[in-house]
This record gives sequence, structure tokens and C-alpha cells, in this order.
Amino acid sequence: QVQLVESGGGLVQAGGSLRLACAASGGTFSDYIMGWFRQQPGKEREFVATISRNGIRTRITDSLKGRFAISRDNAKNLVYLQVNSLKPEDTAVYSCAATRSALIITTRTNPNDYDYWGQGTQVTISS
Repeated sequence: QVQLVESGGGLVQAGGSLRLACAASGGTFSDYIMGWFRQQPGKEREFVATISRNGIRTRITDSLKGRFAISRDNAKNLVYLQVNSLKPEDTAVYSCAATRSALIITTRTNPNDYDYWGQGTQVTISS
């Protein structure tokens, strides 16, 4: 059983940056594909970014490319989401998720493919 705890959210002015972190415990972190998702007010959860077990392959949803980046530190059991040039429409609860995989360079974009979820961290962007 993997436990995930997000941190780094907060209130930021438009144009600012944040680095969200997700700490994992209870499993072998490098066995898991990691993902970030967000849920904006009144909307369904959407895919933001994913990273393979070895950190070599990443995918960012098209609308956020160039502003968001995902990375991981397997030695520290952490996955990060760097978010830049923030806009009011980026306001959402950001959650990390994990799914175990036998493949080291695979990523997952479908939230239904993930087995473990954190509680989420609120990111609010003021205009």
C-alpha cells in the first residue's frame, strides 16, 4: 500500500510559479509510474503530467506544455510538478497518483489506470 502526500500549493499571483511535491511511502517508489492530475471548480478531474518509473519518459497534457514540467527523485521518493507562468484558470486541486508497472519507460495518462492517490493540494491563482 502506497501513501502519497502532496505539498507546495498555495495562493499565487498570476505569472508566478510553484513547485508541487508528492512524497511517497509504503512501497518501492521506483516500481511506480507517477502522475499529476487536477480538478478545477465545477469540472472533472483532468490529466496534467506523468513520468515513467526511471524518470526518462514524461508526458504533459498539450494545453500545459511549456509551462508545466514533471520530475522525480527516486532516491528521495518524491515526484515534483513545476508550474510556471500561472494563470487564474490553473486554479485547482492538484493530486498525485501512483500505479505499479513492470515496464520502466511506460507512462499513464488515464486516471483509471492509477491505484493510489494523494489528498491533493490547493493551488489558487489571483489575477
